[in-house]
Amino acid sequence: MKNLILRGLVVGPVSTNCYFLKQKKTGEMIIVDPGAESERIINAVQQLSGHPVGILLTHGHYDHMCAANELRSHYQIPIYAAKEEEHLLLDTTENLSAAWSGKPYTVKADVYVDHGEKLELAGFFVKTLLTPGHTTGSCCYWIEEEGVCLSGDTLFYGSCGRTDLPTGSMRSMRQSLKELLETLPENTEIYPGHGEATDAAFEKLHNPYL
Repeated sequence: MKNLILRGLVVGPVSTNCYFLKQKKTGEMIIVDPGAESERIINAVQQLSGHPVGILLTHGHYDHMCAANELRSHYQIPIYAAKEEEHLLLDTTENLSAAWSGKPYTVKADVYVDHGEKLELAGFFVKTLLTPGHTTGSCCYWIEEEGVCLSGDTLFYGSCGRTDLPTGSMRSMRQSLKELLETLPENTEIYPGHGEATDAAFEKLHNPYL
């Protein structure tokens, strides 16, 4: 990583990885998947001396976005999500917040992005890769020049996200994994929504869902 400082914070009842992507030169920061515990996230940002400029959501499940509104308000920054995920973000049944968290929660993103779209945030070019399977609008965020991909609940270390929840599809998941790992160079570090990091070379060889 040339200009990127990447740190993670495990939040919420199902141990979601919230990530902080900080630009070394300016201190500007992207927050990825703030799933819960907004105060802990704010404290972590302070400890990292970060200046948040945007929030990226890999998908709309409650455990990846239930602190997004609070952080948007606190920092006055936009939320980004895939266009295909708009409905799920706004539906408390499909985003599982009503049944699983006991706190119905919705997010209306400020910017809905398309597959292949590049965002310029914190001095990085962040490419959106739509990867349906876990949900219809699941996506990964790839910072090619830093050799990093944030995979949400699409790709885990040696595994993948479940597909038995609303809008999920194992057929779509297998196709998304195939296309994702064909796209990413083998030396790409992959940071998932749960569990430990991995890399593209390892997953191409060992992921049983390919």
